Amino acid sequence: MKKLLLPILLISASISAQIPSGYYDGTTGLSGYALKTKLHEITATKNINWGYGDLPNYYNQTDLDQYYDHGPSNTTVLLDIYSEIPAGPDAYEYTSANLISTSGAEGSGYNREHAVPQSTFNSNYPMYSDLHFVIPTDARINQLRNNYPYGIGNSTIHHTFSNTSKIANSAIPNYVYTNRVYEPINEFKGDIARMLLYFAVRYEDKLPVFNHSTNINPAIDRSPFDGTAERAFDPAYISMLIQWHTQDPVSQREINRNNAIYAIQNNRNPFIDNPQWVNAIWTQIPDAIVPQAPINLSASQSGAYYTNLTWSPSASADVIGYNIYQNGTFLTTTKSTSLVIDHLDPSTSYSFTVRAYDQGYLQSADSNTATISTLAIGSNAKDLLIVKYIEGTDNNKALEILNKTGHEVDLNNYSIRTQYYNSITGFYYFTGTFELEGKIPNNQSFVILNPKSSLQCITNNDALFLTAGEALSFGGTQYVELAYKSTTVDAIGSRSISNTNADVSLYRKDTVTQPTSTFNISEWNSYATNYCQNSGTLSTSATELLAEKEFKIYPNPVHDHIFVSGKTEKIQTAQIVDHSGQLIYTEKNPFKNKKNISVQNLKTGSYLLKLDDKAYQFIKK
Repeated sequence: MKKLLLPILLISASISAQIPSGYYDGTTGLSGYALKTKLHEITATKNINWGYGDLPNYYNQTDLDQYYDHGPSNTTVLLDIYSEIPAGPDAYEYTSANLISTSGAEGSGYNREHAVPQSTFNSNYPMYSDLHFVIPTDARINQLRNNYPYGIGNSTIHHTFSNTSKIANSAIPNYVYTNRVYEPINEFKGDIARMLLYFAVRYEDKLPVFNHSTNINPAIDRSPFDGTAERAFDPAYISMLIQWHTQDPVSQREINRNNAIYAIQNNRNPFIDNPQWVNAIWTQIPDAIVPQAPINLSASQSGAYYTNLTWSPSASADVIGYNIYQNGTFLTTTKSTSLVIDHLDPSTSYSFTVRAYDQGYLQSADSNTATISTLAIGSNAKDLLIVKYIEGTDNNKALEILNKTGHEVDLNNYSIRTQYYNSITGFYYFTGTFELEGKIPNNQSFVILNPKSSLQCITNNDALFLTAGEALSFGGTQYVELAYKSTTVDAIGSRSISNTNADVSLYRKDTVTQPTSTFNISEWNSYATNYCQNSGTLSTSATELLAEKEFKIYPNPVHDHIFVSGKTEKIQTAQIVDHSGQLIYTEKNPFKNKKNISVQNLKTGSYLLKLDDKAYQFIKK
């Protein structure tokens, strides 16, 4: 029976939500797809991506039924929007412990249901475990829904469920798709619409490469995504989602759920916080005028593996992006008027053209052609480089990746893949691929960390990416790789064997300047389990080389005192750590009145002396 769930007026939803101060900075004055892109940047920043297996426990924080059959004190029963009966008792109920895989009838258990089907993103992380659209639902209904889209059903009904939701043939107005849809009850249509619109914002940059409608046979093509980054969905489907969003306003349940998810994974559904943004983004009326072509296309810089294109923008005011063509074939899209084209071959000629496209996805004529020849030899790395691999105890897993390519790198086509072994089938397989996103400047590195880690030198706040999925759950026997699209860029271990990298930290030697798809242990320095130092630098030895330009430590090996020469008066902090990462000694302004540090009390072994952001390895005899 319905108890506490009350619709919240669209204009007041953001007042009731616990939106952190400054979370939506930069959105003032924006509308249309510019607003959508800004919301993408906000919702994609510093997320905590948990494992798929973590979700049942989190449902006890996000999806308890405190609104219908149960009150605010409910701590066990989950709210299943596929089976909830708002006006009366439910046919069945679940707790988070009732997770099952398959079912032949309603009421047997629940699944973790992806409101956007897994097939859209090939079951990859971070999408795979995103709580904003992965919800607990009855297993049988989930099975029968399959990967059919949500929609409005007609009189050809295939299944009717306990709460009157149904699977029927599509009757979405003006939509060419006529195959089956799952129609939820009116009580939750707005909830589902806002989940799908969140997905379109959060993963905007990835939408063009996700599986989407091809229009080869639109009557049976199940995906409502149209392959665009900005609009995201077929126009008729967007109209339906806007209608559902309007007719079923944001509820207190959604507000509470949004707050709970933010506490867990550090991002929010903007359409729960600010419902008016749905219309601000998607109710534009495009014109029928083809935009003017961009001009002055040129290559401002080229290397052996890349070139940097720049051009003057189209004069048409409604242009929202540019399509880039390489040797006459579509390559990629950008909203900017410059773009680095990478993964080119040395000593090769290429021609490029650019076309503008507008809000209606009308495309301009070609720009002028820019022809370039890449260099025969480059002084930069040909691709990104793994420089640290930490396989520590429990969840202490991390990777650090460095950009020495000579240009900014778009990470959207990169992923971390880990290979596991199935003892039943005897086969090795990749699972839980973690997709990267955003951009990394030249000469910078970033860390991918398991958020359950307790490593001392790198915290969740320090890492650029956090995932508890299989890609960052390796145990030392697995093969781990950095991939670009489907091509291996760099690797730890060998494929299809049991590797021996357990309880070890591997740091790339500073003499290694190129990634390689074939792992060679001679390229790495090996350290003890949980060894974790100098995050953000190429390697320990590289740090030492840089530091030696300013300081020198002696003697090495050392007995009682280690001396430091150079401008030591500027050093604010000295620390000594062992190779497990444990801090042994720290001193502020260590060289104010002396030139040495006592190591008399250290045990025999190898240590690091850290002088502010510089590090030196030394041996205590």
